[in-house]
Amino acid sequence: MTHAAPDADTTASKQVVRRLYDDCLNAGRLDAVPELVSDAYVGPRGERGPAGFTSALAALRTGFPDIRFTIDDLLADGDRVVVRWHWQATHTGEFNGLAPTGKVLTNTGIAIYRLADHKVVQSFTETDRLGALQQLGLVPASLGRPPGPPPQR
Repeated sequence: MTHAAPDADTTASKQVVRRLYDDCLNAGRLDAVPELVSDAYVGPRGERGPAGFTSALAALRTGFPDIRFTIDDLLADGDRVVVRWHWQATHTGEFNGLAPTGKVLTNTGIAIYRLADHKVVQSFTETDRLGALQQLGLVPASLGRPPGPPPQR
């Protein structure tokens, strides 16, 4: 099987999304968001523009100031960039109304970004929220598992 060389646009789009994770999420440089996110941005909860994108990142970094994302896959096709990631962080600040627990969490997820003119204009995210709530002790660990003994490995 042969693979076509990536074109300049998909390479540039992947670099924009990588910077979101490296510079903004991991390093906490929220001032870089306007360079990467369009004024036309609309988020999954209706957030708008760089300010809306920044508010979601700021909330995450407030609750988990040591958060560290690792990009497992970064794929681009046309105007879309897909990221599969995992992160680890300690819940030391308030997050979505939850008081800090001091617990260390790991989480996984996939995000799809749509770009125009080398800036993010839309995003969709699926993450293991149930697993995070279980790790925080807010939801029983057994919830979501089939009844009976755990599977043997």
